[in-house]
Amino acid sequence: MADHGYEAGRLDLPFVGISTFGKREYVADWDKIDADVAVLGAPFDFGTQWRAGARFGPRAVREASTLFSFGHAGAYDHEDEATYLGSDVRIVDIGDADIIHTQTEKSHANIELGVRKVLSAGALPVVIGGDHSINIPCINAFADDAAEKGSIHVVQIDAHLDFVDERHGVTHGHGNPMRRAIEKDYVSGMTQLGIRNVSSTAKEGYDDARSRGSDILSVRQVRKLGTEGVLDRIPKNKRYYVTIDIDAFCPSIAPGTGTPSHGGFAYYDVLEILQGLTKQGNVVGIDLVEVAPAYDPTESTQILAAQLLMNFIGFIFHEKSK
Repeated sequence: MADHGYEAGRLDLPFVGISTFGKREYVADWDKIDADVAVLGAPFDFGTQWRAGARFGPRAVREASTLFSFGHAGAYDHEDEATYLGSDVRIVDIGDADIIHTQTEKSHANIELGVRKVLSAGALPVVIGGDHSINIPCINAFADDAAEKGSIHVVQIDAHLDFVDERHGVTHGHGNPMRRAIEKDYVSGMTQLGIRNVSSTAKEGYDDARSRGSDILSVRQVRKLGTEGVLDRIPKNKRYYVTIDIDAFCPSIAPGTGTPSHGGFAYYDVLEILQGLTKQGNVVGIDLVEVAPAYDPTESTQILAAQLLMNFIGFIFHEKSK
């Protein structure tokens, strides 16, 4: 075989091989995580109130992420004049938490275990859902970490407030996660962006959220303020946990979700806020939820999710390297 001197090893095109996140190494033993970033799948969608299907989100986002597997050279961005996700950023895929059908508590406990293992290894947890209820075990997993390193500020990007306390006995569905999070003494506050139109949370929930210090902005309010105006409202020099519901985006670009809501964000509306966050604080955890690929035959939704995550991770570690 001729050696053209460009790069040693296999070409390894995106459609070749096993679809781990970004075509990175798979680590099956959660006690042997040695990386900067560990990606965990949480294919749980029993908390949905309408269309299920987000259980297939982790698999779809992983496959989409292979498009952004850049080999050894990283990803050069000519706008920023920066190379992101070079070989110095060690990303591993640790597979999926075990999901037990009909058993929310056991399934959530398995997700929490995975996030705790990532944190104990000193890596950044990036969790792919699954419905938004998987944020509950993700936040629970930070109890020991926060006791040692300090509280977290939750930044939520979503169409819905998800601040329902209890409805017909349901307290751990996908309408409850932000209410469960704010109850933690190590969650210092919330910024909730993209909230719009008819919501699953009643007025009392909005009043409750604001009374507990939450800052709630719609898509139109975010655009009126602009990126810098939004960032100025988010407390500086904090440890940020970022939770992204794909229905925050307009269904014209992200139809593959269970509860689409028109009037959503465009890509750069969100990306620029995420990049700004990495410059004013420390992102310590990420989840991206509610990708339900069956509703999008174009696969645009999962490509958007993968692209957003890859860029966000790149921004985080570019700032750390300065």
